[in-house]
Amino acid sequence: MTERVGLPAHYRFARWFVRSFFQVLSRVDVTGREHIPLTGPLIVAANHMHVFDLPIVFFVVPRRQTVFAASKWQGKFAGWLMQVFADAIFVERGEPDRQAIAKALEVVQQGGALGVAPEGTRSRTGGLIEGKPGTVYLASRSGAPILPMVVWGQERAMHDWAHLRRAKIHVRVAPPMSLPSGAEHARSVELASYTDRLMLTLARMLPQEYRGVYTDRVEQEEG
Repeated sequence: MTERVGLPAHYRFARWFVRSFFQVLSRVDVTGREHIPLTGPLIVAANHMHVFDLPIVFFVVPRRQTVFAASKWQGKFAGWLMQVFADAIFVERGEPDRQAIAKALEVVQQGGALGVAPEGTRSRTGGLIEGKPGTVYLASRSGAPILPMVVWGQERAMHDWAHLRRAKIHVRVAPPMSLPSGAEHARSVELASYTDRLMLTLARMLPQEYRGVYTDRVEQEEG
Protein backbone atom coordinates (compact mmCIF):
# COMPACT_ATOMS: atom_id res chain seq x y z
CA MET A 1 0.00 0.00 0.00
CA THR A 2 1.53 3.31 -1.05
CA GLU A 3 1.42 6.43 1.04
CA ARG A 4 -0.49 9.49 -0.01
CA VAL A 5 1.58 11.76 -2.25
CA GLY A 6 2.71 15.07 -0.80
CA LEU A 7 3.26 14.16 2.83
CA PRO A 8 5.63 16.64 4.53
CA ALA A 9 9.19 15.39 5.03
CA HIS A 10 8.95 15.52 8.82
CA TYR A 11 5.77 13.45 8.72
CA ARG A 12 7.34 10.82 6.45
CA PHE A 13 10.34 10.65 8.80
CA ALA A 14 8.09 10.26 11.83
CA ARG A 15 6.16 7.41 10.20
CA TRP A 16 9.42 5.71 9.21
CA PHE A 17 10.80 6.07 12.74
CA VAL A 18 7.65 4.79 14.48
CA ARG A 19 7.24 1.92 12.03
CA SER A 20 10.90 0.91 12.40
CA PHE A 21 10.71 1.15 16.20
CA PHE A 22 7.73 -1.19 16.50
CA GLN A 23 8.88 -3.58 13.78
CA VAL A 24 12.25 -4.06 15.48
CA LEU A 25 10.91 -4.43 19.01
CA SER A 26 7.57 -6.06 18.22
CA ARG A 27 5.77 -8.47 15.95
CA VAL A 28 2.88 -6.41 14.60
CA ASP A 29 0.13 -8.50 13.05
CA VAL A 30 -2.18 -6.38 10.87
CA THR A 31 -5.33 -7.69 9.21
CA GLY A 32 -7.58 -5.57 7.01
CA ARG A 33 -5.14 -3.05 5.52
CA GLU A 34 -7.09 -3.29 2.27
CA HIS A 35 -10.02 -1.56 3.95
CA ILE A 36 -8.11 1.69 4.54
CA PRO A 37 -9.08 4.41 2.02
CA LEU A 38 -6.00 6.27 0.83
CA THR A 39 -7.87 9.42 -0.15
CA GLY A 40 -11.03 11.26 0.76
CA PRO A 41 -12.61 12.20 4.09
CA LEU A 42 -12.19 9.57 6.80
CA ILE A 43 -12.73 9.15 10.54
CA VAL A 44 -10.44 6.50 12.05
CA ALA A 45 -12.14 5.10 15.17
CA ALA A 46 -9.94 2.91 17.37
CA ASN A 47 -10.18 1.53 20.90
CA HIS A 48 -8.04 3.34 23.44
CA MET A 49 -6.31 1.62 26.34
CA HIS A 50 -2.63 2.63 26.19
CA VAL A 51 -0.32 5.48 25.19
CA PHE A 52 1.02 3.27 22.38
CA ASP A 53 -2.39 3.20 20.63
CA LEU A 54 -1.75 6.44 18.76
CA PRO A 55 1.70 5.63 17.33
CA ILE A 56 0.52 2.20 16.19
CA VAL A 57 -2.51 3.63 14.37
CA PHE A 58 -0.17 6.36 13.10
CA PHE A 59 2.01 3.93 11.14
CA VAL A 60 -0.72 1.44 10.16
CA VAL A 61 -2.84 4.11 8.41
CA PRO A 62 -0.63 5.34 5.53
CA ARG A 63 -1.92 8.90 5.35
CA ARG A 64 -1.71 12.06 7.40
CA GLN A 65 -4.13 12.20 10.31
CA THR A 66 -5.39 14.83 12.70
CA VAL A 67 -6.15 13.45 16.15
CA PHE A 68 -8.12 14.46 19.21
CA ALA A 69 -5.93 14.61 22.31
CA ALA A 70 -6.68 15.27 25.97
CA SER A 71 -5.86 18.84 27.01
CA LYS A 72 -3.64 17.48 29.81
CA TRP A 73 -0.95 16.90 27.17
CA GLN A 74 -1.02 20.49 25.95
CA GLY A 75 2.22 22.30 26.78
CA LYS A 76 4.07 19.05 27.43
CA PHE A 77 6.62 17.28 25.24
CA ALA A 78 4.15 14.53 24.28
CA GLY A 79 1.60 17.17 23.36
CA TRP A 80 4.16 18.99 21.22
CA LEU A 81 4.89 15.74 19.36
CA MET A 82 1.18 15.20 18.77
CA GLN A 83 0.83 18.72 17.44
CA VAL A 84 3.79 18.45 15.09
CA PHE A 85 3.14 14.96 13.77
CA ALA A 86 -0.60 14.49 14.21
CA ASP A 87 -2.00 18.04 14.06
CA ALA A 88 -3.56 17.44 17.48
CA ILE A 89 -6.84 19.09 18.46
CA PHE A 90 -6.79 19.38 22.26
CA VAL A 91 -10.07 18.94 24.12
CA GLU A 92 -11.25 18.82 27.71
CA ARG A 93 -12.50 15.36 28.62
CA GLY A 94 -16.23 15.15 29.20
CA GLU A 95 -16.89 18.74 28.17
CA PRO A 96 -18.46 19.95 24.89
CA ASP A 97 -15.97 21.98 22.87
CA ARG A 98 -17.56 23.70 19.88
CA GLN A 99 -14.26 25.07 18.65
CA ALA A 100 -12.66 21.60 18.61
CA ILE A 101 -15.70 20.13 16.86
CA ALA A 102 -15.54 22.88 14.23
CA LYS A 103 -11.84 22.16 13.62
CA ALA A 104 -12.51 18.43 13.32
CA LEU A 105 -15.36 18.96 10.86
CA GLU A 106 -13.13 21.22 8.80
CA VAL A 107 -10.49 18.48 8.55
CA VAL A 108 -12.85 15.85 7.13
CA GLN A 109 -14.83 18.30 5.00
CA GLN A 110 -11.56 19.18 3.29
CA GLY A 111 -10.91 15.50 2.56
CA GLY A 112 -8.58 14.75 5.46
CA ALA A 113 -8.39 11.88 7.95
CA LEU A 114 -9.35 12.36 11.59
CA GLY A 115 -8.32 9.95 14.35
CA VAL A 116 -10.70 9.58 17.30
CA ALA A 117 -11.30 7.32 20.29
CA PRO A 118 -15.06 6.56 20.27
CA GLU A 119 -14.91 5.72 23.98
CA GLY A 120 -14.00 9.34 24.65
CA THR A 121 -11.17 8.46 27.03
CA ARG A 122 -8.67 5.72 27.81
CA SER A 123 -10.01 2.50 29.27
CA ARG A 124 -8.40 1.73 32.63
CA THR A 125 -9.39 -1.94 32.49
CA GLY A 126 -8.21 -2.78 28.98
CA GLY A 127 -11.75 -3.67 27.94
CA LEU A 128 -14.06 -1.46 25.91
CA ILE A 129 -16.01 1.10 27.87
CA GLU A 130 -19.30 2.59 26.71
CA GLY A 131 -18.96 4.54 23.47
CA LYS A 132 -19.74 8.25 23.31
CA PRO A 133 -21.73 9.82 20.43
CA GLY A 134 -18.98 12.26 19.38
CA THR A 135 -17.53 10.05 16.64
CA VAL A 136 -20.82 9.35 14.89
CA TYR A 137 -21.88 12.97 15.36
CA LEU A 138 -18.84 14.07 13.34
CA ALA A 139 -19.60 11.42 10.71
CA SER A 140 -23.26 12.42 10.50
CA ARG A 141 -22.50 16.13 10.05
CA SER A 142 -19.63 15.65 7.60
CA GLY A 143 -20.71 12.60 5.63
CA ALA A 144 -17.29 11.02 6.23
CA PRO A 145 -17.13 7.22 6.57
CA ILE A 146 -15.86 5.72 9.83
CA LEU A 147 -12.98 3.22 9.74
CA PRO A 148 -13.32 0.86 12.74
CA MET A 149 -9.96 -0.35 14.05
CA VAL A 150 -8.83 -2.25 17.13
CA VAL A 151 -5.39 -2.76 18.65
CA TRP A 152 -4.35 -5.04 21.48
CA GLY A 153 -1.12 -6.41 22.94
CA GLN A 154 0.50 -2.96 23.10
CA GLU A 155 -0.44 -2.69 26.76
CA ARG A 156 2.04 -5.52 27.50
CA ALA A 157 4.86 -4.16 25.34
CA MET A 158 6.85 -2.49 28.13
CA HIS A 159 6.71 -5.67 30.22
CA ASP A 160 7.88 -7.77 27.28
CA TRP A 161 10.73 -5.40 26.46
CA ALA A 162 11.83 -5.37 30.10
CA HIS A 163 12.15 -9.16 29.79
CA LEU A 164 14.01 -8.85 26.46
CA ARG A 165 11.07 -10.22 24.45
CA ARG A 166 9.54 -8.79 21.31
CA ALA A 167 5.97 -7.68 22.01
CA LYS A 168 3.10 -9.25 20.07
CA ILE A 169 0.77 -6.52 18.86
CA HIS A 170 -2.39 -7.17 16.89
CA VAL A 171 -4.31 -4.74 14.67
CA ARG A 172 -7.65 -5.43 12.99
CA VAL A 173 -9.32 -3.10 10.52
CA ALA A 174 -12.94 -3.44 9.42
CA PRO A 175 -14.50 -2.08 6.21
CA PRO A 176 -15.50 1.59 6.46
CA MET A 177 -18.89 2.21 8.04
CA SER A 178 -21.16 4.76 6.36
CA LEU A 179 -24.18 6.20 8.09
CA PRO A 180 -27.57 5.96 6.38
CA SER A 181 -29.11 8.64 4.21
CA GLY A 182 -30.53 11.47 6.29
CA ALA A 183 -28.02 10.96 9.11
CA GLU A 184 -27.04 14.62 8.88
CA HIS A 185 -30.28 15.36 10.76
CA ALA A 186 -29.80 12.60 13.35
CA ARG A 187 -30.77 13.38 16.92
CA SER A 188 -29.75 11.79 20.20
CA VAL A 189 -31.67 8.52 19.72
CA GLU A 190 -30.29 7.93 16.24
CA LEU A 191 -26.76 8.91 17.28
CA ALA A 192 -26.94 6.44 20.16
CA SER A 193 -27.97 3.71 17.72
CA TYR A 194 -25.09 4.50 15.35
CA THR A 195 -22.65 4.57 18.28
CA ASP A 196 -23.91 1.17 19.40
CA ARG A 197 -23.33 -0.21 15.91
CA LEU A 198 -19.78 1.15 15.84
CA MET A 199 -18.86 -0.16 19.28
CA LEU A 200 -20.22 -3.62 18.54
CA THR A 201 -18.14 -3.67 15.36
CA LEU A 202 -15.05 -2.95 17.46
CA ALA A 203 -16.04 -5.54 20.08
CA ARG A 204 -16.49 -8.30 17.48
CA MET A 205 -12.90 -7.80 16.27
CA LEU A 206 -11.42 -8.03 19.77
CA PRO A 207 -10.67 -11.17 21.80
CA GLN A 208 -13.19 -11.79 24.57
CA GLU A 209 -11.04 -10.33 27.35
CA TYR A 210 -10.96 -6.92 25.61
CA ARG A 211 -14.67 -6.56 24.81
CA GLY A 212 -15.48 -4.96 28.14
CA VAL A 213 -19.07 -3.76 28.54
CA TYR A 214 -19.98 -5.27 25.15
CA THR A 215 -18.93 -8.83 26.07
CA ASP A 216 -22.39 -10.21 26.83
CA ARG A 217 -23.97 -8.77 23.69
CA VAL A 218 -21.31 -10.19 21.40
CA GLU A 219 -21.53 -13.57 23.12
CA GLN A 220 -25.31 -13.56 22.64
CA GLU A 221 -24.79 -12.89 18.92
CA GLU A 222 -22.21 -15.67 18.65
CA GLY A 223 -24.26 -18.11 20.75
